[in-house]
Amino acid sequence: MAIFEAAIDAVAGYNATHRAVSAFEGFEPDQIIAVGKAASGMCAGALAAANPDCPALLVTKYDHTDQTMWAAPNVKVIESAHPVPDQHSLDAGKEMLATVEAMPEGSKLLLLVSGGTSALSEALPEDVSLEDWQQLTDQMLAAGYNIGQINTRRKETSQIKDGKLLQNFKGAEVRVLAISDVEGDGIGTIGSGTGDTKRCPSASSIDLIATNEVARMAAAAKAKALGYTVNDNQECLYDDVAVLSDRIGQELAKAAPGVYIFGGEPTVKLPENPGSGGRNQALALGLAQHIVGRDDVLILVAGTDGSDGPTDAAGGIVDGATATDIEGATDALKRADAGTYLRQHDSIFITGPTNTNVMDIVIAIVG
Repeated sequence: MAIFEAAIDAVAGYNATHRAVSAFEGFEPDQIIAVGKAASGMCAGALAAANPDCPALLVTKYDHTDQTMWAAPNVKVIESAHPVPDQHSLDAGKEMLATVEAMPEGSKLLLLVSGGTSALSEALPEDVSLEDWQQLTDQMLAAGYNIGQINTRRKETSQIKDGKLLQNFKGAEVRVLAISDVEGDGIGTIGSGTGDTKRCPSASSIDLIATNEVARMAAAAKAKALGYTVNDNQECLYDDVAVLSDRIGQELAKAAPGVYIFGGEPTVKLPENPGSGGRNQALALGLAQHIVGRDDVLILVAGTDGSDGPTDAAGGIVDGATATDIEGATDALKRADAGTYLRQHDSIFITGPTNTNVMDIVIAIVG
């Protein structure tokens, strides 16, 4: 827990944004737009570092807004759905476009973008309905598309993604601060390019303020401070959860004592009528199958945003006793019901919203 919390603290939306805005020279925003799962923390950090009275539009996932943001008279909050957009996602996209286009000449915009932006805000052409878009999103998720593939498809249709949000900005300057939840940390992929400035006619800059690597390095530093040897630290979780379970599980089963840290974002293919859980819960249970009976291995698998798929859990924390019900564990994975199994075996990991999103992290301690 201490290692995981150190990772989150290093990439927390408030902390990362406050540091970045405090370092600005000659730039004070006239408008802030914060969008994504980390938007509440990012917006609060920006307001504290710049001007607490600056007008701000905050778009985030349901129940991810800090109460201080709801109470601020200069902050307009829109909460919407993730990972499948809803009507509030369209409302958010419309408001974002209107806010950008209404800014006068000489004005300065601070755009804060984090993971989840693609579903939480959307503007569709007239010939694409919300129902069509929801169905397509469901199909891509169920088929195990990775975030890059999904965002590529989103950019083709959206009227705010792929840099389109900023193409009608009339002000003097845009500064974009981004927290990455994608492999490669490209601004064209984060939020499907909502913060991309390639179409912006005004002066602009982009700064990446938090990544999976930053989180993993902080986790490693904490592990060392606790007296552990860190034997591995890499961003490698880019495959189907079943493949990763076997690969990493076999590695940990024969690993030397120490801490092992992995980051990235797995994919999972869903059967018809899937049960409860997400990719992190599935990976945690899959790894547990490789350490059955061991009393010297502990593994935490979690989404850094605190939410694993459409559940209230961040992931799972497992040991040698978790998957001793071999038949039950195998059946749960087959039915995409790892969450139910982990809850029944006291191995679910719940954090609540973390106000950041830099993909997922595995922390394994081998004794």
